[in-house]
Amino acid sequence: MANTHESVLTSNEFLQAAKKRRTIYALDKAIKVSKEEIIETIQQAVKYAPSAFNSQTARVVILFGQEHEKLWGEGGIAEKAIRAVLPEGQSFDGTAQKLASFNAGAGTILFFEDTSVVKKLQEQFPLYADNFPVWSEHSTGITQYAVWTALSEIGIGASLQHYNPLIDEAVQNEFYVPASWKLRGQMPFGNIAAPAGEKQFQPIEERVKVIG
Repeated sequence: MANTHESVLTSNEFLQAAKKRRTIYALDKAIKVSKEEIIETIQQAVKYAPSAFNSQTARVVILFGQEHEKLWGEGGIAEKAIRAVLPEGQSFDGTAQKLASFNAGAGTILFFEDTSVVKKLQEQFPLYADNFPVWSEHSTGITQYAVWTALSEIGIGASLQHYNPLIDEAVQNEFYVPASWKLRGQMPFGNIAAPAGEKQFQPIEERVKVIG
């Protein structure tokens, strides 16, 4: 007879989706779902991601095609920003390979937090003013995870990158992003050209403490 506990976990669709989501670096453009389905998936994940005070501070810009390549391509935003701070004599080869792997994908999701909303909440609820920037960071993390997991469910691979704040100004100018939107992460995505390797886990008993 099957273990009831294991059966319940196996039937939990959210946990199965969470296990399926992985960091995928080997991407290509041969996506098997439509652009419209990708957009709708991202929109729904953003819409239903929770936030403190239902503040909905998360903002997203989706780049496809040439717009995606403006960010990661040779001579693009990321390369220019990194070269500008690269110590003299240090090789760019490793970074170039990473950027090329992102550029090989079908698109990129730019995650932002709207600081104007955060400021309004600080004014409206001064008792919690110091907490709203922290809760904003919670919001973007939840949104990023929701989008990432939702994409994996439709067979789209992705990874989460953080080239901010190096690229912030150029991204804002190139993609007409409002000044109040603060860049928090970049998620190149595409068809999974090669699966992720085996993942190692710390003993869960060391990370989760049960009392009572």
